[in-house]
Amino acid sequence: MPRILVIDDDPAISELVAVNLEMAGYDVSQAEDGIKGQALALQLQPDLIMLDLMLPRVDGFTVCQRLRRDERTAEIPVLMLTALSQTQDKVEGFNAGADDYLTKPFEVEEMLARVRALLRRTDRIPQAAKHSEILNYGPLTLVPERFEAIWFHETVKLTHLEFELLHCLLQRHGQTVSPSEILREVWGYDPDDDIETIRVHIRHLRTKLEPDPRHPRYIKTVYGAGYCLELPSVPSSAEGASTSVVE
Repeated sequence: MPRILVIDDDPAISELVAVNLEMAGYDVSQAEDGIKGQALALQLQPDLIMLDLMLPRVDGFTVCQRLRRDERTAEIPVLMLTALSQTQDKVEGFNAGADDYLTKPFEVEEMLARVRALLRRTDRIPQAAKHSEILNYGPLTLVPERFEAIWFHETVKLTHLEFELLHCLLQRHGQTVSPSEILREVWGYDPDDDIETIRVHIRHLRTKLEPDPRHPRYIKTVYGAGYCLELPSVPSSAEGASTSVVE
């Protein structure tokens, strides 16, 4: 039975979420502030954390950053719950390390769908390791067992989501992949026209792979259509991964 930790200071919301998760077959624990939430995350090692942003004592952004820095919790999927719906709030949530974002009020079925999608990526080898699919092209080789990329002979550590996103683009190398197709394949739920999720993770990939993330050569934006991965068939020279950061 997957264990889910709900960190939310609103008793009504927390109880509503917990009851519906338990009815769906999950083992649920709850915390009402950031300090207790972080402590329970370390103690329980849950399969997924549902984290409110506006928490007393320590806010959700800070909790998420701390969880990502600790190797014991770094790989636990985080679904952020918040009343904030501004694009910048979502960007900050993803930059803090969230895997997905759900704005209050939300439908229970939508919440459960996103929980199921995140849990499918927990404690498993990516889909790339289970099928005879493209795992290398030119300077790029994906290593599913370790969620790594070999990029111009350099090893680049990826998050689970970054790996799945890069794998999605690699399967369609040279083709434009629409945001709806990416959301469906990588995040596992029907598109909701909110592509900020994809933009943030594309930007994170570019900081790891592009020599100049501000002027991408390999992960290109096709305005109004989606994203395209364009790689040379044979790497002409060794080129290390980017170390610059673009916010």
